[in-house]
Amino acid sequence: MTSSAPLPDTVRGHWVERYSPAWFLPYARMARLERPIGWQLLLWPCWWSLALASDAAGYAIPNPWYWVLFLIGAVAMRGAGCVFNDIVDRDLDAQVYRTRGRPIPSGQVTTRQAAVFLAILALIGLVVLLQFNRFTIGMGIASLFVVAIYPFMKRITYWPQFVLGLAFSWGAFLGWTSVFGSLDWPAVFIYVGAILWTIFYDTIYAHQDKEDDVLVGIKSTALLFGPRTKPILAAFGTGAVLVLALACGLIQAGPLAYLGLAGFAGHLAWQVKTLDISDSTVCLRLFRSNWHAGWFFFAGLVADSLVRNGGFF
Repeated sequence: MTSSAPLPDTVRGHWVERYSPAWFLPYARMARLERPIGWQLLLWPCWWSLALASDAAGYAIPNPWYWVLFLIGAVAMRGAGCVFNDIVDRDLDAQVYRTRGRPIPSGQVTTRQAAVFLAILALIGLVVLLQFNRFTIGMGIASLFVVAIYPFMKRITYWPQFVLGLAFSWGAFLGWTSVFGSLDWPAVFIYVGAILWTIFYDTIYAHQDKEDDVLVGIKSTALLFGPRTKPILAAFGTGAVLVLALACGLIQAGPLAYLGLAGFAGHLAWQVKTLDISDSTVCLRLFRSNWHAGWFFFAGLVADSLVRNGGFF
């Protein structure tokens, strides 16, 4: 596959594909810049926790500068994680249809070039992290262990989605500690809820690859759950909503926060109802829709802060 041919799950017409210089396009694809759903999902636990902490601290809105920092950090660190994953999985990726055109297995980028790019992205993430207080910096560094072990989990357990959740949900700690400089139970509940949600959406994503995964020996919750996927995902989605509700309860959030959470719950219910695990197109569409699901809860938290702390009523 040449560098001009987009990968199967690339967002059609994405600006990265249209405007990136030819020399940079393989690197952009390694960082999944043309597939923004990854950094979007990594961002939500950060923004949820930041919004919840801001509400608890009595701020009308979360610090806009922190919004920007978490956004930049999510893009950079999601990219770094993808490059690391591609380096580790380069031999497996060559055997799977959806991934064999990735820059490393297709020969567009060498492993050494990928390692240099990984270092650059990690440096960007470090610069972002250093803008926060010391406790948040320490928490951010602590996440690297989970990030490092994730690519190997699909080889040894049917629950790599759980380990992905541990890594992708870490921002729930950072959003809270960026406001308070300490870790408290509401952040822990956001973290647990986000982990359950990650298992929910990444199981849907994994159903795209299950036939190839069986052939090359990769494990996933999609294979583990099989035909029971829909009721099991309903349970995980319900668990996520209940735990997030507990997080809201701990700060005595107002009704708008719960209204946003209800919208989030309704979106997950729609996904379960719509899901067809035999149709990869449907799986990809539903997986990507979780960006919109996250907006419901975030909007509810921000609206609650505005009403309770902004003096609007």
